[in-house]
Amino acid sequence: MSSGYGIVAVLVVAVGTMLVGTYGLRISRTTSDFFVASRTVSPWWNASAIGGEYLSAASFVGIAGLIFAHGPDMLWFPVGYTAGYLVLLALVAAPLRRSGAYTLPDFAEARFASPAVRAVASVFALGIGWLYLLPQLQGAGLTLHTVTGAPDWVGALVVAVVVTTNVISGGMRSITFVQAFQYWLKLTAIAVPVVFLIMAWHAHGARDLTGPQFPEFPKQTTVTFDTDTTFDASRATPFTGTGRVDGERVDGGGQLAVGRHAVAAGTRLTFPEGAAVPHVRSIPSNTNDVWALPMRGGERFPLYAVYSLIIATFLGTMGLPHVIVRFYTNPNGRAARRTTLIVLGLLGVFYLMPPIYGALGRLYTPELLMTGDTDAVVLVLPSRMIDGLGGQLLGALVAGGAFAAFLSTSSGLMVSLAGVLSRDVLRLRGVRGFRVSTVLAVLVPLGMTWLVGKVPVADMVGLAFAVAASSLCPLLVLGIWSTRITTVGAVAGMVAGGLPALVAGMVTISARGGGAWYHVFLARPAAWTVPLGFVVMYVVSLLTPRKVPPGVNHVMVRLHAPENLGLRSQDRL
Repeated sequence: MSSGYGIVAVLVVAVGTMLVGTYGLRISRTTSDFFVASRTVSPWWNASAIGGEYLSAASFVGIAGLIFAHGPDMLWFPVGYTAGYLVLLALVAAPLRRSGAYTLPDFAEARFASPAVRAVASVFALGIGWLYLLPQLQGAGLTLHTVTGAPDWVGALVVAVVVTTNVISGGMRSITFVQAFQYWLKLTAIAVPVVFLIMAWHAHGARDLTGPQFPEFPKQTTVTFDTDTTFDASRATPFTGTGRVDGERVDGGGQLAVGRHAVAAGTRLTFPEGAAVPHVRSIPSNTNDVWALPMRGGERFPLYAVYSLIIATFLGTMGLPHVIVRFYTNPNGRAARRTTLIVLGLLGVFYLMPPIYGALGRLYTPELLMTGDTDAVVLVLPSRMIDGLGGQLLGALVAGGAFAAFLSTSSGLMVSLAGVLSRDVLRLRGVRGFRVSTVLAVLVPLGMTWLVGKVPVADMVGLAFAVAASSLCPLLVLGIWSTRITTVGAVAGMVAGGLPALVAGMVTISARGGGAWYHVFLARPAAWTVPLGFVVMYVVSLLTPRKVPPGVNHVMVRLHAPENLGLRSQDRL
């Protein structure tokens, strides 16, 4: 990809985002405008905004990277991301809108009339939001590094500055315009290149995607290693280059024997056309026909891993604080349901595209399997498949769309995090408190980008989904549909489900993978932490019947009765 075209695309997206946000600023006048856009957003406009903020770094670059590396089992990510809205529609969308609350902690207090439940919900909302914001910043760093060669922290800083400026300027009203615009930008950026990539694949003879061979370099390829890397060679592989391989200085030709090898940062190796591509340790070294089969992604218990992923993505959506906030911008519960139906269609169309990038990457960008930078397949593929100006322009379009993904999701996260911080931590009311909280909200994940190493974007997002499904999902589902849940049970369930999911995920990230039999239970914890959260919340509630909140029946009627009955209390903003 030409760095010049890529830089222009990123700048156009950043400037366009700020201009659209400025338009929102012109009509953001009240506190309600800043927090919930005065609850006047139409279903189509709101659905586009939800699609804009929900299609994150994991959707734009992460899914393609996972399919590229691990095969069809990773298709459950887009299926789960989309189906999560179906569960949201069926269980919580309309009651949440009728609650009159703004943040998840607001709902917790309205339902349980307990400062303790609100405090615990606030902690999890902040933690989940920061976990989800971190991969957006990492993805921005990856994109800018791929386009320009700049250090990863530069892209993270650019996104942080642009998003903070927009949110401070216009709040939810401004962000609604930005996110709706960016959904259609992202769809264009990922769909238009797909048409040309498929045409190029056919022009190249429609090469077999599932043949019995290992991925091979399609032409002479030079690989530069930015970090110390360990990889496995499935066949003896000749190379030329400079640097350090297996602890020895290399300056010229050599051969990688079958087995494990280590290269130092700064090493440059050139491989001939047709040579088998070594795979970094975290990616299973499979032939293309084995890669194309389900349950061959390298996990010790593949069926457990799939079901755990399904549980996390199906149930985690409703526990994401930035998703729930958008339903408070609808005028009523009926509009919230209509919004969700439209979102299902918008997400379904978008998620048809990433698997195509992942599959074609096996043929045209296999060197990414050697460096572990599989998330970059979407960014690199157009210029590899299409020579000349056309490939460069398509690559720039994809880079702009990727940056839009990071900006839109980060915007929604910042609004929700600023709302929780201003209302529950800093106790600052009004627009000024919201702006101060916005600045503080971005500093935590921005600092974490320096502490967390190179972790696949979708893995970080998956951790956020697992924690959300294990903590806030039980609170919402049982809180909305059961009158027997007590304040003690609500707190116990959130902690019993969310804390183990968080610890398991952090252990996995810090260990950078592992071969122990229990690794999959830590890397994919939702299958045991979500049931744990639900069971503990319900059982503890049965054991503490005196702690049922007063007036719970009135609250339940307000959550489930149609708005035109006039039973809903005044909104909190």
